[in-house]
Amino acid sequence: MPTVFGIPMAALFGQVVLGCVNGAFYALLSLGLALIFGLLNVINFAHGALYMMGAFAAWLLLGYAGIGYWGSLILAPLIVALIAGLIERLLLSHLYKLDHLYGLLLTFGLALLLEGLFRQQFGVSGLPYAVPPELQGVWNLGFMILPIYRGWVVAVSVVVCVSIWALIEKTKLGAILRAATENPTLLAAFGVNVPLLMTATFCLGAALAGLSGVLAAPIYSVNPLMGSNLIIVVFAVVVIGGMGSIMGAVVTGFALGLIEGLCKVFVPQVTATAVFVIMAIVLLVRPAGLFGKRR
Repeated sequence: MPTVFGIPMAALFGQVVLGCVNGAFYALLSLGLALIFGLLNVINFAHGALYMMGAFAAWLLLGYAGIGYWGSLILAPLIVALIAGLIERLLLSHLYKLDHLYGLLLTFGLALLLEGLFRQQFGVSGLPYAVPPELQGVWNLGFMILPIYRGWVVAVSVVVCVSIWALIEKTKLGAILRAATENPTLLAAFGVNVPLLMTATFCLGAALAGLSGVLAAPIYSVNPLMGSNLIIVVFAVVVIGGMGSIMGAVVTGFALGLIEGLCKVFVPQVTATAVFVIMAIVLLVRPAGLFGKRR
């Protein structure tokens, strides 16, 4: 069997696939965070809880309503977005004129509250969620065996990330969103409902977290801690890519997932800290992030 630095090719490509899958979740979650910070200037620490709620929404829809994976891909993100809209209107909307710290503390408290509620109700042992029959099995690519579902997750993430980037950068709605980040007062003078725009943006970012939760449910066990275990790495991804940068969130998410996968092959002892070492180096060289703009 061919090897690279003494490592079998199958094992190497297996870790590359695993890194791409992790990168897919990093990209989707950091994209949602970048959207929310870019317009609302809120560091949303509840994003991991929204991701967890997306997975639980899929599990509950299957168990209590008989709605399977394909229906949950649509309904679960909508449910999470609705909850996020209520949070934004009832709580966050009162903090926009205050220091960023207030929004961070509020969303951090919400994350702890939501996680505690789900832990109380469901415990911390993982709940299974089966891969849909259409996506079970593997593809034999000759040089490696690719699980079909993991390939599906990467493909969905790429399509969604590219679509959101095109929406923000290439459409009239995206131009309005970008204008709202620069001068919301002037935009309101032109008749644009800026508060509604901000609520919609927060809901969109939350829907991306909910979609990530549905995609993650068949791979990882559905449990209340799944968001808190991931959100710190996702924040590191956003900082490296540049706070509020759509392109930075997507590119950095996939790149860091791939780097993690390769670290597990060549230097497994640094895998857990690789992302944070990269973040420290980037902040020293370019404090605004790789794709961020200095303010």
